[in-house]
Amino acid sequence: MLSLIRSAQAASKADPAPSRWAWRMQRLMLTPGFRLGLRAGVPFCLTLMAGTIFLSDPDRRAAIADGVAEARASIEERPEFMVKVMAIDGAEGALAAEIRAAVPIEFPLSSFDLNLEELRADITAITAIKKANVRIKPGGILQIDVTQRTPVVVWRHAEGLALIDRSGAHVTEVARRADHPTLPLIAGEGAARRVPEALKLVQAASALGNRLRGLVRVGERRWDVVLDRDQRILLPEKGALQALERVIALESAEEVLTRDVTRVDLRLARRPTVRMSEQATQIWWEIKGASGQ
Repeated sequence: MLSLIRSAQAASKADPAPSRWAWRMQRLMLTPGFRLGLRAGVPFCLTLMAGTIFLSDPDRRAAIADGVAEARASIEERPEFMVKVMAIDGAEGALAAEIRAAVPIEFPLSSFDLNLEELRADITAITAIKKANVRIKPGGILQIDVTQRTPVVVWRHAEGLALIDRSGAHVTEVARRADHPTLPLIAGEGAARRVPEALKLVQAASALGNRLRGLVRVGERRWDVVLDRDQRILLPEKGALQALERVIALESAEEVLTRDVTRVDLRLARRPTVRMSEQATQIWWEIKGASGQ
C-alpha cells in the first residue's frame, strides 16, 4: 500500500499540465485584443495620467500656451508671409474706393490672418460686382480681380432711377436719365424681373426709330410701349412680342402710328382697338355732322 501511494505522488509531480489559473493566463495572452491593450493601452493610460497631473498646474498650462503663441507668431510674422499692399483689377474710381471700404485692411498684415473667402463674400455683396476672385500673390500683394455687372436698362422705380443688368440685378442708382441715353428705359413694379423680355420688345421697337421712349410694366402682368407724341401700344399678357411686330407691320403698311392716334390696344387679340386723340375725335364728329346735313 505504501508503495502505491508513493508511486501516485511521483506521477502527480511528473504531470506537466499547468494549473487552472496558469492555463487561463496563457489563453488570455493568446487573445489579440488583450496583447494590444498591454502594448498600447497601458502606456497610453500611464502617459495620459502623467500629462493630466502635469497640466493640472495653471502656471504650467499658461507657460505652454505662451510658448505655442510665440512660436506661431514667429512663423506667421516672417517677411515672406506678410501682405503689404492691395491691388484691384477690373474696377476703378468710385467702385474701387467702394471695394476698399468694404475690406478695410491695415497693412502690413500676416497672410494667416486673412480669410480670403470672407473677403470675397464682402466684395461680391457690392451690387455692382458680379464676380470676384481674391488671392495672395508673391511679394506680399493681396490681388482682387472683379467682374462688374453690365447695365443694359435704366429702371424707373418708386425711389428713383437705377441701372439693371440682364439678370435683373441692381447695379447702381443714377441721378438722371440723360446720363445714360443709350440704354432703354423701363418702368413699373416688377419690370426689373422681366429684363430679357423687355430687351426683346426694345429690339423689335427699334424699327420705329427714335420714337421709342420706354416700356412700362402694368400690374406686373403685361407691357405698354411708350412712344413720343404721348402714344402707347398696349400689349397683351401673352404673345406681346408678336403683337408688337403686328403693329410695326401695320405702321409700315398703313402708317397707323403716324396718324393722330393716342392708343393702340392689343390686349384682346381678336378685337384690337385704336383710340384717337381728342382733337382728332372732335374733327371726326364735325365731319360726320357736316356729312349728315
